[in-house]
Amino acid sequence: MKLPTTFADPESLSYLYTLLQSSFEQMNNPNNNNSSNNNNTSSTARKRRRKNEDDDEDDDDGSSHNNNNNNQEEKRNKKKKEELKGILTSILLLDEQEKMEQQQNNRVSEEEKFSLETNHKKKTKAMLHYYSNLDDYYSHVEESERVKRKKSRGMARAAVAVAACEREGEGGGGEGVKSGVGGSQRRLWVKDRSGAWWDECNKEDFPEEEFRKAFRMGRETFDMICEELNSAIVKEDTTLRNAIPVRQRVAVCLWRLATGDPLRIVSKRFGLGISTCHKLVLEVCTAIKTVLMPKYLNWPDEGALRRVKSEFEGVSGIPNAVGSMYTSHVPIIAPKISVAAYFNKRHTERNQKTSYSITVQGVVDHRGVFTDVCIGWPGSMPDDQVLEKSALFQRANGGLLKGVWIVGSSGYPLMDWVLVPYSQQNLTWTQHAFNEKIGEVQKVARDAFARLKGRWSCLQKRTEVKLQDLPVVLGACCVLHNICELKGEKMDPELKIDLVDDEMVPEVSLRSVSSMKARDAIAHNLLHHGLAGTSFL
Repeated sequence: MKLPTTFADPESLSYLYTLLQSSFEQMNNPNNNNSSNNNNTSSTARKRRRKNEDDDEDDDDGSSHNNNNNNQEEKRNKKKKEELKGILTSILLLDEQEKMEQQQNNRVSEEEKFSLETNHKKKTKAMLHYYSNLDDYYSHVEESERVKRKKSRGMARAAVAVAACEREGEGGGGEGVKSGVGGSQRRLWVKDRSGAWWDECNKEDFPEEEFRKAFRMGRETFDMICEELNSAIVKEDTTLRNAIPVRQRVAVCLWRLATGDPLRIVSKRFGLGISTCHKLVLEVCTAIKTVLMPKYLNWPDEGALRRVKSEFEGVSGIPNAVGSMYTSHVPIIAPKISVAAYFNKRHTERNQKTSYSITVQGVVDHRGVFTDVCIGWPGSMPDDQVLEKSALFQRANGGLLKGVWIVGSSGYPLMDWVLVPYSQQNLTWTQHAFNEKIGEVQKVARDAFARLKGRWSCLQKRTEVKLQDLPVVLGACCVLHNICELKGEKMDPELKIDLVDDEMVPEVSLRSVSSMKARDAIAHNLLHHGLAGTSFL
C-alpha cells in the first residue's frame, strides 16, 4: 500500500500511528459488545424454545439470520484489522528507515569534519616545524659570520702590529716612541668621493618638486621624520672622522627605498662607501620600525573604528566593515635554503621566469592607511594560510573583532569576522549585486598596495637585502606609506602601477555557517533597499 508523500515527515508518521492505534482499539470494543449480545440472544432463544414449542421454527430462522450477520461483521472487522496492521507496519518501516538515514548522514558528517581537522593540524605542525628549522639555520649562519668577522679583525690587528714593529726596527726604538707619544700623528686613508648631489639637495633653495621626486615626500615631511629619528640614529664625531649627519642618513635610506637602485649607485649619489650605505639603510629602517611604527601603524581605537565603519558603509552600504584586507608578493633573490618554500609558481608561469617571493598581508582603513601588517611568510603559501599565521588571526580568536567585518578577496575563507564575495558559478542577482559592492571595499586595499609599491620601487625588484632583514625593510616601507598618506603627500602619476597578484580559492572556503547566513542577509538588504547597483546586467 503506497502512502501519501505528506506522511514522509516524522511528525506526521507519529500522528498517524497514534490515530490508527486508537481506531484499532475502538474497533475491538464494539466487537466484544456484539459477541455478548449474541450470547444473550441465543440463551433467550433456547428458553423460548422450551416454553413454546410451537414457535420453534420461527425462532430457529431468527437465530440463523443473526448468526449470519455476526459472521459477516466479524469478517469485515478482521479484514480491517489486517489492513490497519499493514499500514502500521509500513509506517514503522518508514520511521526506522528515516532514523537509519539520519544516523548515516551524521556519521558521514563527523568523519568529514574529523578528516578536515586532522589535515589542518598536520599542515600546521609541518609549517611550524619548518620555520623552527629555518630560525635555527639563520641563527647558526649569524653566529658563523660573527666568528669570521672576529677572526678577520684579529688578523688585521696582528698585521698592523707586525707592520708597526717593522717600522720601529727600521727607524730606531727611540724615534718610534717619540713618534708614538708626541711625534707626527698617524694618517687614516679614506677614498675621496663626491657628495655634490646630496649637498645640492640639502640646500634651502633646492626646488620642492625635485626634492619630492627624489624622496617621494616634501621637505616638511622629510624634516619631521629626521626630527623623530634623531635620537635613535645620531652618531658622534671621532678623532678619525666626522659622523654622517642625521639628514644624510635618512636621505640614503629613503633614496634606496624609493628608487630600488643598486648600492653602488646609491654610493656614488651620496659620496659614501657601498657597505656604509647598506648599513645606513638597515639602521634607519630599524629605527623607523622601533620609533615610528607604534605611532603611525596601529589598530584604531573605538572612536576611529566608528568613523571607519561609517565611511565604508557610505561607500558600499556594507555595515560594520572596519578594514579592507589584501595580500601581495615581493620578489626576492633565490634563497640559499628552503628554495621550494619561497618558489612562486603562479608568477613563474605568468612571467615565464623563475620567481621567488615573500608575502605582505595588510589591512587598511577607508583612507588606504595600513592598520595591520603581516610580513615575511614564503611566497608558496596561499592567502588563507598567511592569514592563519598572522597576529591579526590570533587577536580575532581572542575576541578583538567580534561583531565587525574585515573585507577580503575570494582568496580568504568566509569566517565570523572575514567577509568575502561569492565565488561559486551561476550567481543570482542578489549575489552579483553583493559582489559588486564588496568589490568597492576591496578596491581600497588594492589601491593602497599599488601606491605602496609605486612610491617605494624597491618592492618591485629583487632586492639585495638578506632574507632575515627583509621584514624590517618592508615594515619601514609600510610606515613611510602611512606617513605620506596622513600628511597628504600626492603621488606622481608616473609612479602608478597595476598590481598582479593571483588569487587562489582556499581548500575550505567556509569556516562558519552563521557567517554564511549573515552574508546572505547583507546581500538581501543591499539589493532590496536600493543600495546595490545593477551594472552586472
